[in-house]
Amino acid sequence: MLVNRVLFGDNLPLLKSMPSESFQLIYIDPPFNTGREQTRQTRTSKRSETGSLGFQGKKYDQIVSQVLSYDDSFADYWEFLEPRLLEAWRLLQQDGTLYLHLDYRESHYAKVFLDALFGRECFLNEIIWAYDYGARSKSRWPAKHDNILVYVKDPKSYHFNSAEVDREPYMAPGLVTKEKVALGKLPTDVWWHTIVSPTGKEKTGYPTQKPEGILRRIIAASSQPGSAVLDFFAGSGTTGAVAQKLGRSFTLIDANPESIATIKARLIALGVEYETA
Repeated sequence: MLVNRVLFGDNLPLLKSMPSESFQLIYIDPPFNTGREQTRQTRTSKRSETGSLGFQGKKYDQIVSQVLSYDDSFADYWEFLEPRLLEAWRLLQQDGTLYLHLDYRESHYAKVFLDALFGRECFLNEIIWAYDYGARSKSRWPAKHDNILVYVKDPKSYHFNSAEVDREPYMAPGLVTKEKVALGKLPTDVWWHTIVSPTGKEKTGYPTQKPEGILRRIIAASSQPGSAVLDFFAGSGTTGAVAQKLGRSFTLIDANPESIATIKARLIALGVEYETA
């Protein structure tokens, strides 16, 4: 029986209370501003289980330390996020996958961090989610994409099933057969997908809501029916809504009361049962 949970509070102690290897898929879309004062520590990222720090031993560990000392606001953010990513690694099953959703300002530093934490050989993809909405800068190329870094727990045994993913239309249908046009093509690592429409049925009113189409692609490809999915920056609850529709269980965590209220209202409207704490 699938057990769904919606948990309110600081995600770090909640994550630490969970058994290791509990989830096949973890998706997180963390905020940039943590909203709290962080304690600076002199610490480096490492996987104590194997002693591997990624490419060329300790090289990446040193880079992480240098980056953290370069900019105070950046260091505060990553001192907040690092222990949570360590827990994410612990909580992933051996065939599990982490999707870390960031914007262009953080993704390059996150790549270095996760190479050290998971091991560079565990990097699977950088997905570019491209959309056409928002401000139109005239002083630079307008930023119209998010970055999603994908890491697997074990590069030899991770689950990935592209056959379960919704196909998309060919951009040049005249260059392929009618049969291929009818079937559509598998997505690449560049995803063209609109944001949540302000007037659409998905809209919850939560400011950082992500479209179900993005989460459906992630959950369908990197988890199996009956498996467990975790999102510990749950926001509007899109991960839970999509997981339930695809026959997965979910655990959603957020420290924002507005987020929890939005999630509960959304799940109630879908008729989804869940536990709270």
